[in-house]
Amino acid sequence: MKILVVLTYYRPHTSGLTIYAERLCKAWAERGHQVTVLTSQYDPSLPEDEIKDGVHIVRAPVLFRLSKGVIMPTFGRLATRLTREADVIQLHLPQFDAAGVALRGRILRKPTVITYHCDLLMPRGLVSWLANQAVRVMNNLAGIFTHRIVTYTRDYAENSDYLTRYLRKLQVIPPPVVLPTVSAEAVQSFAAENNPQHHKPVIGMAARFATEKGVEVLLDALPVILQHYPDAQVQFAGPYQNIIGEESYFARLSPTIEKYIASGNWRFVGSLSPEQMAAYYPNLNVLVLPSLNSTEAFGLVQIEAMLNGVPCVASNLPGVRQPVKIHAMGQIAPIGDVQGLAQAALEVLDHPEKYTGDPVEIVRRYEPATIAVEYEKLFAEMQHELLG
Repeated sequence: MKILVVLTYYRPHTSGLTIYAERLCKAWAERGHQVTVLTSQYDPSLPEDEIKDGVHIVRAPVLFRLSKGVIMPTFGRLATRLTREADVIQLHLPQFDAAGVALRGRILRKPTVITYHCDLLMPRGLVSWLANQAVRVMNNLAGIFTHRIVTYTRDYAENSDYLTRYLRKLQVIPPPVVLPTVSAEAVQSFAAENNPQHHKPVIGMAARFATEKGVEVLLDALPVILQHYPDAQVQFAGPYQNIIGEESYFARLSPTIEKYIASGNWRFVGSLSPEQMAAYYPNLNVLVLPSLNSTEAFGLVQIEAMLNGVPCVASNLPGVRQPVKIHAMGQIAPIGDVQGLAQAALEVLDHPEKYTGDPVEIVRRYEPATIAVEYEKLFAEMQHELLG
């Protein structure tokens, strides 16, 4: 099967969306499908055309940026050609360009599915507001033109302004989650490098340093946690400097973070490779997701942590609360509630034996090959409906 995947950013850009797309594309390629990704050349140093991990990546050059979006003059021509060549189309939303591709799929009778990752909220400012409105319009058009919409959980769909309009098209498919196998020595080496003073317990947060991730909620909860565990350390994994649109947010929180870095209670471990992430999680006692709004729809890192037997504390957001509920591996904290987050984290740290879960079953449920097959069944169903 020739599968065309379209999204604004693809790897090596780091986000839950790009990691999801890469895992699924690789799984399809390993299963013998011909996979093409159409995306932006957001970094001019990236090649316009390459094959990586069996996936053909086509990058449209970027003329200029508009807030977090990009303008790509050649995108339309590339989309037309690649849509004609494809058997099925997968679009990752939010995405400004998705509507045009979905329309092409509708006209050409190519089964088209949207994978909806989260709602879009731009930074403040007139340009960002205009960009946000434009993306909303285009996302709605894409929803009209597409044949199916995939989301991670029914919980998120029923609480999303966007998805509630298209419930008749909805298909729930969990996200693909996998980590490399690493040695005990690699885990110990990570600890030696990033926690040489042996701080305990270790509280993980794996995310971009962005407003919607609720970093300040964890920062404000830390004094309460430190009253009970004065030697605790937060290990923040992910990009944190020069994040587009988040520079002022980082600058505002930096003085407090620097204080905790000096005391050994906070450490930035940086953007980690999959192998490094696999060594990171076993060093944690709990992973926290203090996310604040619907730009977070699930939190893939929760499943990554649970694969390693690490419990989580997640915000009581639709979708985000589901991994803890489904797998009984952690606590749910009220959104933006400093005391609530602190108490939930303390409960998990005080009673880890209550939150062990079943990592083997979690591995099986989220295996990329399993998710790839679920999509293939959906594609076959759409092909039958459209082509008989």
